[in-house]
Amino acid sequence: MGLISNGTTIFDNGAMASGFGGNLIFISSATASASASIEFTSGIDSTYKEYVFYFVNIHPATNGASLRTNFSTDGGSSYGITKTTSSFEAYNNEAGSDTDLRYDVAYDQAQSTADLNIADEIQNSSDAHASGTFTLFNPSSTTYVKHFISNFEGYRNPDYSWNYYKAGYANTTSAINAIKFLFSSGNIDAGTIYMFGVN
Repeated sequence: MGLISNGTTIFDNGAMASGFGGNLIFISSATASASASIEFTSGIDSTYKEYVFYFVNIHPATNGASLRTNFSTDGGSSYGITKTTSSFEAYNNEAGSDTDLRYDVAYDQAQSTADLNIADEIQNSSDAHASGTFTLFNPSSTTYVKHFISNFEGYRNPDYSWNYYKAGYANTTSAINAIKFLFSSGNIDAGTIYMFGVN
């Protein structure tokens, strides 16, 4: 028996698609090549209520550097929006001798304007990188704070699989219209970030 709404199946009238999520609409991408940072200063506007950034093979130039982000309300002229966040992670080393799932107080923030770590201490060996997603909700709202969620898998120094979960809110009712990604030290040696809107 199918799902029923007013005597018809939800599948018949498209309500399933509109009620349970939308389509990803590609907006832009940026590929790093010894880049100090990657900034998206256009395309974040009131067109979509949700923006998703996909990170593929983000490789640091500096061993043990952490991938970070911050927001702007002035088109990228300045960054440093106040944020409150939470952070937890799961990990396992190659020997299988060190595993854990934990809250990481060292990387959460409480009303901080500092860059936010979203993937910590990534190894810079030739086969190492971090990949994952960062989602920003309703950035153009001038009523609400701006929530975000990220999930990354990183090849962490030394030789760990490390899964990072970060979430929080940018504590501003001004519209966020730019976002920056960078490492805590050194350049983004390689990797691509894709930006999508969700309709």
